[in-house]
Amino acid sequence: MDRAALFDVDGTLADTNHLHVVAWWEALRQAGHRVDTHAIHRAIGLPGDQLLEHLLGDERDRAGDDRLSAAHGTLYGTYFERLPAFGAAADLLRALAGDGWKVVLVTSAKDRELEALRRAIDADDAITASATSDDVEAGKPAPDPIEHALSLVGVPADRAVFVGDTVWDMEASARAHVVSVALLCGGIPHDDLAKAGATAVYDDPADLLAHLSTSPFANIPA
Repeated sequence: MDRAALFDVDGTLADTNHLHVVAWWEALRQAGHRVDTHAIHRAIGLPGDQLLEHLLGDERDRAGDDRLSAAHGTLYGTYFERLPAFGAAADLLRALAGDGWKVVLVTSAKDRELEALRRAIDADDAITASATSDDVEAGKPAPDPIEHALSLVGVPADRAVFVGDTVWDMEASARAHVVSVALLCGGIPHDDLAKAGATAVYDDPADLLAHLSTSPFANIPA
């Protein structure tokens, strides 16, 4: 029976969380909102509409949401040709694919942004499918993106492992009844990730790759 290795992208495979923070901070500043960067960092990983609600509250005037999201997209887009992948990110995906895992990207990134991220990671030969926030009604921390990713490869939840870097990733995985692995390279503290449901926590893709044989991936037989 097939197994699925599900991966968040921003902050997990690509070192982009702080680029998103800067882009959102500037978009919010241009719109007259003062939001501390640490608060924005904690919200990274949520889809744009949920991120704005998390930061600005549900009593805000939503008329400016599309303009804010567009500004963020424009600002972040200036980095598209130089997005950095984490070391060993491609090697990790290829190692899993070589061992028979179906590798699926599960991301809040839009299509053009995902294309840039995939170029940065440079491991398309190892990737079976990708699921974006455009594919579902509710993004992480709802389970919908993970459940959709599983449906793309026809793998049940108990035959999958999800790797992410945010509390939202861990919560989504728990709600989808999928074992989760957290990476610290996105900047969220170990204890926060563990409390949100991470089964194991590693520094970055290279650390996970070095410990694959003792990681939660080893608990799902081929």
